Amino acid sequence: MVEAIRFRDDDTHEEPAVSIEAFLDQSNATAVRIEAGEDARLLLPLLDRLALVEIDFPAFGDGRGYSAAQILREAGYKGELRASGDVLVDQIAYMRRCGFDAFAPDAPIDAKVMDEALGRYDEVYQATTDNRAPIWKLRHG
Repeated sequence: MVEAIRFRDDDTHEEPAVSIEAFLDQSNATAVRIEAGEDARLLLPLLDRLALVEIDFPAFGDGRGYSAAQILREAGYKGELRASGDVLVDQIAYMRRCGFDAFAPDAPIDAKVMDEALGRYDEVYQATTDNRAPIWKLRHG
């Protein structure tokens, strides 16, 4: 198993994540897993119960998880948001911008390469949940 990557200061959530269906049917789970194509909006009324939301990326080219993360963060979710599956080093900066703060990749990611990728670009083009000002706003106010 590949070691998880976290950008959080709190303790790692160890409870296994249950499916959305199982989560909606029980009252004691605090971790849920969103599979590709599932609707993250189903969780919005229950975000206060969740410590971990794990979003699956079955293939690196499947971008639906980015939207799910953005939806959850815009709705105020503050817990751990973990990308799992086919997560590649060149995606981590974009995933961080959408609100992911933990990663469980299928294959190991070199920490030095990841740090270089995260520090590569000082400016961004779009506003997201990370609250960084886009370059156009910095240039034109």
